[in-house]
Amino acid sequence: MNSMALKSFVGLRQSSLETTPFTVHQKPAIISLPQKFKVIAGKTSPKLQGRNLRVAIVGGGPAGGSAAETLAKGGIETFLIERKMDNCKPCGGAIPLCMVGEFELPLDIIDRRVTKMKMISPSNVAVDIGRTLKPHEYIGMVRREVLDAYLRDRAKENGATVINGLFLKMDMPKDKNSPYLLHYSGYDGKTGGVGEKRTLEVDAVIGADGANSRVAKAIDAGDYEYAIAFQERIKIPDDKMVYYENLAEMYVGDDVSPDFYGWVFPKCDHVAVGTGTVTHKSDIKKFQLATRKRAEDKITGGKIIRVEAHPIPEHPRPRRLSGRVALVGDAAGYVTKCSGEGIYFAAKSGRMCAEAIVEGSENGKRMVDEGDLRKYLEKWDKTYWPTYKVLDVLQKVFYRSNPAREAFVEMCADEYVQKMTFDSYLYKTVVPGNPLEDIKLAINTIGSLVRANAIRREMDKLNV
Repeated sequence: MNSMALKSFVGLRQSSLETTPFTVHQKPAIISLPQKFKVIAGKTSPKLQGRNLRVAIVGGGPAGGSAAETLAKGGIETFLIERKMDNCKPCGGAIPLCMVGEFELPLDIIDRRVTKMKMISPSNVAVDIGRTLKPHEYIGMVRREVLDAYLRDRAKENGATVINGLFLKMDMPKDKNSPYLLHYSGYDGKTGGVGEKRTLEVDAVIGADGANSRVAKAIDAGDYEYAIAFQERIKIPDDKMVYYENLAEMYVGDDVSPDFYGWVFPKCDHVAVGTGTVTHKSDIKKFQLATRKRAEDKITGGKIIRVEAHPIPEHPRPRRLSGRVALVGDAAGYVTKCSGEGIYFAAKSGRMCAEAIVEGSENGKRMVDEGDLRKYLEKWDKTYWPTYKVLDVLQKVFYRSNPAREAFVEMCADEYVQKMTFDSYLYKTVVPGNPLEDIKLAINTIGSLVRANAIRREMDKLNV
């Protein structure tokens, strides 16, 4: 295991080698800032009189919940607005090991600890992945309604006000220190009806309201290309569920998706079967049927207990910040190509944005401005832009055709590829490789692509 990847974690908890300004067990308090950070808010921002800074987060998923907890613990008067408290986003629900430690998630909210994966090619060649995992390493599988509720409840315990409401629109401030006026429908636990029209004045806003973000529209953040994810939760017989006890499957091929992949991920008492596409959205149900067909022998006898569909952004929005409004998570477009992963990046961006507000406001004592929030974007891009670019290239190279996908699956059998992939995924770093092994990998990649294209030509001859 690469030493850079391991230095921050021992087992499931952060070691003393990495210091963070927050711990879950702390009560709401003034945070202590890292020594290297210089607070400059006092030079430009006025002190607030008789109150602390007020911030609203729109959206109660991993991004919103993490942001709300960080703000509340940092001395900010925090409001979290979420309409669907039982949100069940169609999401594979995979989280990396580093998220369990970094966000101190209790193990009882993790349904399954996946230590094995099968990558299955268009011709149904299956490659077992996971041989390089250490005994304590795994990929966590969660249900979004469980994870999201836990993060919201923890934010509430630390002082955030959680509002069951639907955000409608936002009136912009008259000057740089005037409040934003948020309009929303309050439900107070009601499941139906139009709700009660209410308003809320705040000094800053974090948009964590997903791919269809109304906050993004309010600041004219621009559009982005998006995928449609479709997922069915299927309760299968107990004897078949044993097969998926610690195993997840990924299917690639034009039949399951022309530009993404199909998946079967295990949950507490069922499996999540899904797929996604950017280029052929109208055919999503056809691709879903194909994914179920590929996994048919393992899920036969199962009963569909829930059907879910949702857009997933394919790249960051043109604008992620305007004035004292910032976007995080899916609202900002933080979903990786190739894998479609977004949970960790949502939670991390929410926390990073909130940290910038806490630091810039001197723990809620001063007004913030766009410059304070921009520090979050600068830090985010510096830390994660390489990951996004690498996965973008991988998707363009290996998801473009069935021969390329066959080559991709063949590559996944290589132990070096598995080690690099899992180290980067589990600890969210672009792991530096071994130069000699990288050369071998490049040669093997070319060989795999050549063999796959040769097979395709022979198959074309047979089909003539």
